[in-house]
Amino acid sequence: MRFPRASFSMCARWRTAALVAVLSLGAHAWAADEVNVRFSWKLKGEYAHLYLAQDKGFYAAKNLAVRMGEGAGAPAALGALLQGQEDVVVMPAIFAVSAIQKGMPIKIVALYQPKTPIVLISQPDKPVLKPKDLEGKTVAHAVGETGTSYLSAFCAVNHIDCSKVKKVQMDAQSRVPQFLQKQVDVVSVYRNNDLPIIEARMDTRFPMLDLAQNGLAIPGLAAVSSNAIIAKKPDVLKRYLAAVNEGIAATRKDPKAATAALAKAWQGGPSADVIEAQVRATMDAIETEAGKPVGWTDANTIVQALNLLKTDEAIGTPKPADVFFTNALLNP
Repeated sequence: MRFPRASFSMCARWRTAALVAVLSLGAHAWAADEVNVRFSWKLKGEYAHLYLAQDKGFYAAKNLAVRMGEGAGAPAALGALLQGQEDVVVMPAIFAVSAIQKGMPIKIVALYQPKTPIVLISQPDKPVLKPKDLEGKTVAHAVGETGTSYLSAFCAVNHIDCSKVKKVQMDAQSRVPQFLQKQVDVVSVYRNNDLPIIEARMDTRFPMLDLAQNGLAIPGLAAVSSNAIIAKKPDVLKRYLAAVNEGIAATRKDPKAATAALAKAWQGGPSADVIEAQVRATMDAIETEAGKPVGWTDANTIVQALNLLKTDEAIGTPKPADVFFTNALLNP
């Protein structure tokens, strides 16, 4: 029995169309979701776990294509976030809290450092080893600089007479050079970023006063997203944060691997020893709460941050704590 040629042609077209549809569905199902991540500053050891997560394929395993880029300050990074150019900004949480209080539609989606590892370093011949030692000293200060912006709160907590502490205002980039030239007695630095570089350069261990250990808890390393992106891509953000936590666990286990992963991206960066010191100090500052995933935000941390902000800027009536963060994107 012979069938019309048109019947065979029609069947062939249907089979071809069906095959194209299947291939199209398959490609769509396996296309990785893009996640654009912007740092609030230049590369530093604080970001090593994010690069280790990429090196070990943690993002890819969760069907993510993550692009990471340096920043030029929190305001610029948050501006790009609101414009939809970025999905996540990695930044100090205290700046996010301030921005949200002022009305910016963003949220902290993970808080890794409830206490920023900021220390005051001093001249070896004029050591500041306890809060009371600050009296009679000159301290480098720049507008918006985290470590000394809340010095009055630090004085109050530690019963220091702040009138006996002289803050010398200068450009942010001048603080450390002025300290190294002995123009001031004290300067604040990040223990996990600046301190390893300074000590390696000067081949000196400077006397150190840890602010967090002495009552000044400033929320630090955090992941921030916009309310619009949280509503639009919650599953993508969940997978991203889960991969980041795998990167943190892997970095704790093998800091040298994290150092190597970051060094590959950090052209012109410091020595491997310095980067590793930054990585280890960063991991030491990432706190975990029993029974909670890494990155969990406690409402009390936000309340304390708002009280701290009051000492440095006019913030009006503080908003409810739950406006500032969400834990819903962290896997239990």
